[in-house]
Amino acid sequence: MAAIRIVDVTDEASFGLVPPCADPGFDHRSCDYWEDAARGSKAARASWLERGRPLSADPPPRPRNPFGEPADEPIDNPFLPRRPVASGPNPFAPASDDALADNPFAPPPKTGPTVGSGAPRKLGLLGRGLTVFGSYAKVLLVDEDAVAYAQFGPLSAYPRALRLRELYPQLPDAPLPAIITCIATTSGARQGGHAHRLVAAVCDDLASRGFAAVEAYPEIGARPDGTSGATPGFWLSVGFDLAVDDERFPVVRRELS
Repeated sequence: MAAIRIVDVTDEASFGLVPPCADPGFDHRSCDYWEDAARGSKAARASWLERGRPLSADPPPRPRNPFGEPADEPIDNPFLPRRPVASGPNPFAPASDDALADNPFAPPPKTGPTVGSGAPRKLGLLGRGLTVFGSYAKVLLVDEDAVAYAQFGPLSAYPRALRLRELYPQLPDAPLPAIITCIATTSGARQGGHAHRLVAAVCDDLASRGFAAVEAYPEIGARPDGTSGATPGFWLSVGFDLAVDDERFPVVRRELS
């Protein structure tokens, strides 16, 4: 009997398990279609798989403009009145992490898992919510071969989904749902029930994280190898209901218990 294992994508080792798309022109590992509502793409981009600058890298400091606004640390001006120097610590200044660590009555500084600096760009996107939300993707393995992939998360993480939902004011907005943006199976592993099993695992996970509902946005008329949104029929078969019956952009929804 085949051994089935589901892995959360949280680091470079698990990111390396993400299976290829059935259509080689697409790539789960370089897709930002849902994260970037204006310019997002599903295209395969080899450069995205390289280690590079972290997404949150601070921009380089701008050169000082002598004719602009004063900088945070202004150049000494002999014609400006001198400010009195404080004689002691400022009780209203925010405490540093070191100060919090020394205070037995203060909560410890929040820390959590990260994907690390310089991670591939897509892994950086998937790792944005690790500290607060948890993983944004799962991979299903059969005998250690990756055969299915799912991407999901809170609605706020996917601007394209937010834009799509604006088309349908009838959709409930309290509480906001989690969403599954992608469910895909490799072409050689289809008809094995792996996508059904992976969606069930994602829904159970989202329910354990406190979400009351989950939505997905299937595609109408797309080739089986050309979509990771699946079809309305697929979602209905895994317990979703058709929330919006639209000929182009339908919405399916499942209440979580």
